[in-house]
Amino acid sequence: MFKLRLLNAVAPAYFFTATVATFILYFYLFIPTIFPNPDLSLRSSTALHTAAFLFLMFNALGNYVMTIKYPAESANETVVPCSPHCSDNVDAHYLLNGRHFCKLCKKVILKRDHHCFFTGNCIGNKNMRYFIMFCIYTSCTCLYSLVLGVAFLTVEYSISFENPLTFLTLLPLSTGYFFMGSISGLQLFLVLMLYVWLGIGLVSTGFCCQQVLLVARGQTWCQLQRGDLLENRTPWRANLKDVFGNRWMIGLILPVQTVETFWESVSHNHHN
Repeated sequence: MFKLRLLNAVAPAYFFTATVATFILYFYLFIPTIFPNPDLSLRSSTALHTAAFLFLMFNALGNYVMTIKYPAESANETVVPCSPHCSDNVDAHYLLNGRHFCKLCKKVILKRDHHCFFTGNCIGNKNMRYFIMFCIYTSCTCLYSLVLGVAFLTVEYSISFENPLTFLTLLPLSTGYFFMGSISGLQLFLVLMLYVWLGIGLVSTGFCCQQVLLVARGQTWCQLQRGDLLENRTPWRANLKDVFGNRWMIGLILPVQTVETFWESVSHNHHN
């Protein structure tokens, strides 16, 4: 459990560090180097790339905040002590009716899917939509930054990526050259960030695909791990609407609330 709590603290710090580094590299190295001349044609290209980067980053960070702002815990239940048979090797144990008690959050989670260490909270029905959009825009931002990073190394250091083996050998060769004093620490950091962007982008894409498939089936990762079978399977359109809400098209381009929260649902039912 100590390792899980440590990961719960380190992962958000890692995410924010990578985000700040991406911002600095983009505005202070990539754009000035790739588009150095201030003529009209390059100004439009610079503005287009900047707008695209800010749009992707805004949605990634916005949905990150929304994932934390609208947690999946139950508002009616307090902390449930872990039962004696609950192992310390897991971060949650099953209660009843799709409810779990998360030992990291120390809260009862409704329709729990998993605990996300990057956001530091559990992902459930109320914040699943924001988590999926966070994964989509994080993967797009990382892969876009990867392309610009490759372009920067090509322009600034004349590194050719025509050979597929170049990317595979870039990090070990750069590390060796750094300790030999042939390249600077900044060059090694740039190469390292290429692999960071690639890794985060691929992981986020995988998470996104997995979660969309589970949502379409009306199933959670916890249910899949427990081997629970869905007896009355609802149509995939209804499952997606339940998570993404009626205003799902707006949620694709803006990190706004598209699903009713628990209290809004209760208030709506009370007035009816």
